[in-house]
Order: sequence, then C-alpha cells, then structure tokens
Amino acid sequence: MSSTHPSPAPASRVLVLNSGSSSVKYQLLDMRDERRLAAGLVERIGEQTSRLKHSPLHSGGESRERTGPIADHEAALKAVAEELAADGLGLDSPELAAIGHRVVHGGKHFTAPTVIDDTVLAEIERLIPVAPLHNPANLTGIRTARALRPDLPQVAVFDTAFHTTMPEAAARYAIDVKTADEHRIRRYGFHGTSHAYVSRATAKLLGKDPSEVNVIVLHLGNGASVSAVRGGRCVDTSMGLTPLEGLVMGTRSGDMDPAVIFHLMRVGGMSADEIDALLNKKSGLIGLCGDNDMREIRRRIDEGDEQAQLAFDIYIHRLKKYIGAYYAVLGRVDAVAFTAGVGENAAPVREAAVAGLEELGLAVDGELNAVRADEPRLISPEYARVAVAVVPTDEELEIATQTYALVGKKS
Repeated sequence: MSSTHPSPAPASRVLVLNSGSSSVKYQLLDMRDERRLAAGLVERIGEQTSRLKHSPLHSGGESRERTGPIADHEAALKAVAEELAADGLGLDSPELAAIGHRVVHGGKHFTAPTVIDDTVLAEIERLIPVAPLHNPANLTGIRTARALRPDLPQVAVFDTAFHTTMPEAAARYAIDVKTADEHRIRRYGFHGTSHAYVSRATAKLLGKDPSEVNVIVLHLGNGASVSAVRGGRCVDTSMGLTPLEGLVMGTRSGDMDPAVIFHLMRVGGMSADEIDALLNKKSGLIGLCGDNDMREIRRRIDEGDEQAQLAFDIYIHRLKKYIGAYYAVLGRVDAVAFTAGVGENAAPVREAAVAGLEELGLAVDGELNAVRADEPRLISPEYARVAVAVVPTDEELEIATQTYALVGKKS
C-alpha cells in the first residue's frame, strides 16, 4: 500500500524593507491572511547611539530594543535577522517567499514591481542624479539583503510607478524638449504606494470597483502630496521631478516661483547647496513658524499664536487650491480621501481643507470628523454629493501585496 505525502504549502511570507540613509524600517507579513508577524526599526546606523526596536506581532510578545553601535546596513540587517530568528521567523525559513524593497525613484522605465537582478540594480543606480537622497540608501539595502539571501527573490516596488500612467500633458514641464529629455526632467510623483493603496481602499469603502471611482487622495504627512485618480489610474500628482514640488510640507516649500532660486543666488549670494537645504529642510511649516508638528502648531494657535495661525492658513490655502485643481482635472469626483499622519489624525486640517467647497459637493460632518479610528471611514454628511473619507494608509502591506503577486505563485 503506497502512502502519499501532501506537498509542502507554498511560501507565503514577505519581508518588506525600507532602507534610508541611516535607517531600516521592516515588516514581516504572512500574505495568506495579510497578518503582520513582526515589525521594527533600526535607526542612527553608523553612529555610536544606534538603536533597533523590534516588535513580535504574531505572538503578542513585548517589544524589545538593543542599543549600541551598528556600523552599516549589513550589520543592521544581520541584527534584524537575529531578532526575527529569536521569534522563530528567521530569514532562512522556507516560508519566506521574497523580500520586497521600497525604492523611491524608478523613473519612466519601472512602471510595476520588478524582480531585482544586476540590470535592475544598474538602472536604479543610473537614476541617482534625480534621487540623490533616496536611491543610494535603497540600493544599499537591496545589495545587503541580496548578499544575505542570494537565493531568494527580491522585488523593487517603486514610489513613482503608480504615477507613470499620467498623460504627457500632466507629466511634462514646459521647457525645451531636448533639454528635458537629455536630463530626464519631467514630473514623476512620489508616495505612489500610498496613493495606490488608498485609492483602492476608498473605492472599497464606497462599495465600488476602483475602475468606477474618481478619487482625490491627500497624503498629508511631514512630506505631503495629492493625486488625481481616475478609474484606478493616476492622471496627475503634486510632486514632480523631486518630492519638493506641490503642497506646503513639514520642511519643504512646495510650489514656488523658480526665479526665487536665481534671486537668492544673485542677491542673497547663496550657493546651490545652501538653497537646496533651505527649500528642502528649512522651509514649509518649520520655515513659516519654527514647528513642523501639526499638533504643536494647533496648540500654539489655540493659545493665540499669530505666526502659527499664518503657517496653518498658508498650508490650508495650498491644499484647497490642489483640491480644486484636481476636481477640474477629473471632471467628476466621487471621493476625497485623507491619509498619512496629518491626514488621518488632524481633524482641524480636514475641516479647514473642505470648508467653503460646498458648491463642489464637499462637506464634513463635525461629529464624524472628530472620531478617531483605525479603520477607513466616511466623515461627510449623508447629503454630500462627494464622499469625504479618512483612509489609513498601509504602504508596507501595499509593497508586500505587489511583491507576493509577482513571486508568490512561483514559490
């Protein structure tokens, strides 16, 4: 009598890595039920005060920390591997299907999640001039992970990919075409994994297929961007060649007359690097009032601080302009969705952004807006023609989903 043995279950876990210049964020998910098994952060890599915070989510265990020097990304990922192994979730587990990497800039070439090989690495490296702060760190994380598990599929999920559906009329700047093409100057957009996830989740909240819904997604964090999504495809977004364009952000100026740069060079005697630092790190809310934390700004407003009030008003004015502009781009809007740290938690921002737009069918119910919850929810009154929603973003799940869809069936 012959016995049969069931074939092993396919590997279903995905490790998501987000490598910054001195940090690594990570989550391990089981894609059978989208359950988070572990999450953590390594920060201050390369310093004496490095710290790793690890949370075992599958077992309900307590978070733990280790402090002390972590020399580089290789040491950081080895430490992450040790913490996962201590929970029985090691990188050598046969249940690990792939590692998904967040890559900020994919240019025009990468329009979808991509299995990483040497050719892909070379192209990501070639894009460093248009993403000098982000792509080098992303590359370091990829190379380190490939060295640790050279046999495992590794997938790049690009922040820019969701926006590659923008028509040329939205993606092109009005400058000399030859110069633009030679230097790859165009509007790429960022926060794409968030905009993709939130636009789909908003359609689900409305009980509709994404192909049926037009959504304006407002990703409001320290970095902030807006997208116009028609039938599941991005048709415009506020960030451009870099994440500097668009909304007023925590430390970035957003939209500005380009001649300000020439003025600062000629009249202010500032160098290109000094202006770069000014516009990216010393502008936005922190430049306007000295704080980039919306909670602190609101506290100061409540105490009568006029500078904080002006910063808030400028922030809302720019936000409202983009809502109106993207309403015009879409022609019909089914929902406006707020997401990310400020969008999900700052009720006064949501209320102010929609105030005065009743003629466009937009309104916020004060009681619904004041509710704090972890689930997607509507905050507009029933009579509103356009739904206003709060939809918590989940970029890690989006990266894991895209990664697993690409390699899961092969594992």
